[in-house]
Amino acid sequence: MSAVGFFTTTGVILVLFILLVIVLRALII
Repeated sequence: MSAVGFFTTTGVILVLFILLVIVLRALII
């Protein structure tokens, strides 16, 4: 796996994680 692919995958995971946190906060509130 190249460095670009690694950073892209990490970026996608971070975005999904942030969206998940936002959704959970919205449900809690």
